[in-house]
Amino acid sequence: MIRFFNGRVLTSAETVEEKELWTDGDKIAFVGVPTPQKLAEQTFEREIDLGGSLLMPSFKNAHTHSAMTFLRSYADDLPLREWLFDRVFPMEAKLDGEKIYWLTKLAILEYLTTGVTAVYDMYFEMDYYVKACVESGFRTVLCDAVSGNKKRIVELEEKYEKFNGCSPLVKYDLGFHAEYTAELGLLEEIAKLSERLGTRVSTHNSETEKEVRECIEKYGKTPTELFDSVGLLNHGGAFYHCVHLSENDIEIIKNRGMWVVHCPASNLKLASGIAPIVKLADKGIGLALGTDGPASNNCLDMFREMFLMTSLQKVTLGDASACPAGLVLDAATRGGALAMGLDDCDTIEEGKQADLIVIDLDQPNMQPLNNIAKNIVYSGSKQNVKLTMCAGKVLYEDGKFFINEDPKLIYKKANEIINSMK
Repeated sequence: MIRFFNGRVLTSAETVEEKELWTDGDKIAFVGVPTPQKLAEQTFEREIDLGGSLLMPSFKNAHTHSAMTFLRSYADDLPLREWLFDRVFPMEAKLDGEKIYWLTKLAILEYLTTGVTAVYDMYFEMDYYVKACVESGFRTVLCDAVSGNKKRIVELEEKYEKFNGCSPLVKYDLGFHAEYTAELGLLEEIAKLSERLGTRVSTHNSETEKEVRECIEKYGKTPTELFDSVGLLNHGGAFYHCVHLSENDIEIIKNRGMWVVHCPASNLKLASGIAPIVKLADKGIGLALGTDGPASNNCLDMFREMFLMTSLQKVTLGDASACPAGLVLDAATRGGALAMGLDDCDTIEEGKQADLIVIDLDQPNMQPLNNIAKNIVYSGSKQNVKLTMCAGKVLYEDGKFFINEDPKLIYKKANEIINSMK
């Protein structure tokens, strides 16, 4: 059992209380102010004096492509289609499982420094990706990136059975890359599989105007309308990006209980646009936050995403009160967990998973403490992340990593990989 004491706890997106927190194994065992008797009855393997710091739910990066760390700053300053088809896809064709293993470990190091304990990852060579996550003690939900024709459906069912249950840290969701890389037959087969398994489907959706326009030209429907028409949305899931939505799209998303994962930095860098986050929130649609991959962002920093999420809505709407800090912080923590189907990782409550971070408040950018939650969104940065715990294990603390691998070896491998591919 680990005891966190002499600090503060973020018990909701806008509520900070002076409480203790105890973990037992991978669970939160106690949140509150213990009586002297209760405290005397416990034996702790470690007691962590927070010194006034804040304990809060970890961030959940609800859309990323972790192994794309090898393309960081490699294919910049290009529009999405050229970036993807001319630069990214040709390089990805040179990847293999061993490369993805090391590139994923590099991403995990960065996630931990920014307080992320779980990601919704869409990529391939999943065996090697899962190995990297499990060895590191890091939580992940896999979303398949399948594309092409309906023959690919066999792979999805095999992976669903293989990865669900392989580790407490791993979950697999049905998914596909996007409408423009998947044939209609594949979409129909995924819908049938989703219905048979009673499970959700997630994908990229309406990221660019071109994507939406060409889908309408091809099918007479927007991507959202197309997905709904073939039954892909019957069991919910998540849509990544959702920058260019019609009013009907928004109604479908609401009625189907789909989560929208906002990726503001990537959408800006690729000039895709700004998603209508306030409109979605006003409709009661669930919101989560993601970085997208490190080839299009180029960093995996949730603090930057939070600031962009709120500030872009304010300037777009000409309303400084739009998209308040509480909404943003909720999307980055609770919303991300629920969008990923991690219902026991969303909040700080007894019995929930011990996926936690410690925010150092004793730094200039967090003072004075007028409003701690707002400080996190508007002035916080990864320099404030003092400790990151996943499933009850400390994976990062005071600049040091505890993931069973030397960070210098990971950096060396990543550079060897990209140099061998040029």
